[in-house]
Amino acid sequence: MRIISLHASIVTLAVTLAAWPAQSGSIITPGLEWEDTNGSPINAHGGGVMYHDGVYYWYGEYKGDFTYRSPGVGWDCYRTEAGGVSCYSSRDLCNWTFEGIVLEPDTVDTHSDIHPTMVIERPKVVYNDRTHQFVMWMHIDNHNYGKATAGVAVSDTPTGKFRFIEAMRPNGQICRDLTVFKDDDDQAYLIYSSEDNATLHIARLSDDYLKPTAHYTRNFPNGFREAPAMFKRQGKYYLVTSGCTGWDPNEADLAVADQVMGPYTPMGNPCRGVDADKTFYGQSTFVIAVEGTDQYVMMLDRWNKRDLIASRYIWLPFEWSDGKPSIPWRDVWAPNTACRAAR
Repeated sequence: MRIISLHASIVTLAVTLAAWPAQSGSIITPGLEWEDTNGSPINAHGGGVMYHDGVYYWYGEYKGDFTYRSPGVGWDCYRTEAGGVSCYSSRDLCNWTFEGIVLEPDTVDTHSDIHPTMVIERPKVVYNDRTHQFVMWMHIDNHNYGKATAGVAVSDTPTGKFRFIEAMRPNGQICRDLTVFKDDDDQAYLIYSSEDNATLHIARLSDDYLKPTAHYTRNFPNGFREAPAMFKRQGKYYLVTSGCTGWDPNEADLAVADQVMGPYTPMGNPCRGVDADKTFYGQSTFVIAVEGTDQYVMMLDRWNKRDLIASRYIWLPFEWSDGKPSIPWRDVWAPNTACRAAR
């Protein structure tokens, strides 16, 4: 049955691609290698996208080309040396220009939290309208993921260089997979897996976005959810998460709330199509609100744990029916207005 489905998918993809103009970069093909405007594979894993002054900025983990397993660690702790955080820019969500490594690893101080021997994961950037700074939050860890902290860095421009400030445990709690959400009132929140990944915390950030405040909530206690991605639509807050199965895929979950800090009501798996029960072999990292439209894009990483730089990106649009969201698989698609206008 899987072979038949795969064959049908390939035929559908070929027919669909033939219907589009022969112009590279005008469409999104989830799961395939994605090149930047220089023809190099995009290297921005576990990332997030910020929109600022007409430009989308994609920040992600810059993976080295050597993947290894941390010695003496019981689980599948595959990793590369921390290469810092990369940045790409685009005006249409399809064609991305490499802006460089905007947060560079500290190769001099072996005790630095961003030394190459450390872990820098899931960077997210938001702009603070009060301080006029771009603030980056990321998961900072050591070789066995025992450090479990959140790191913060700042820059005066979206393309860096970002200055690393510190790594900490928010409110003294463990922090691993994380994201940042900026609400309509400019208040920002840190969402992160805590309590040994058993419970998801949502902490309000300080006015300058540089520290978590003591105001936080515990969500999905003992639910073991990670890879959070939050977005807001028509006054409701949506939160996509994955289960905790290391690098291996599992079923996504979507939850909804009337308040950003919860409580959240689970809505089940939003994915639809072949391999929906494995989130299309991807894991959530961020949701893009397409500027000027009612379209939301789910960003997923399809991890290749033995060759992490070769991990692929799955971007899919949400669909809405009677106010309920879903994420159907599409072999090929274009974001509303932006890419089509670029053709």
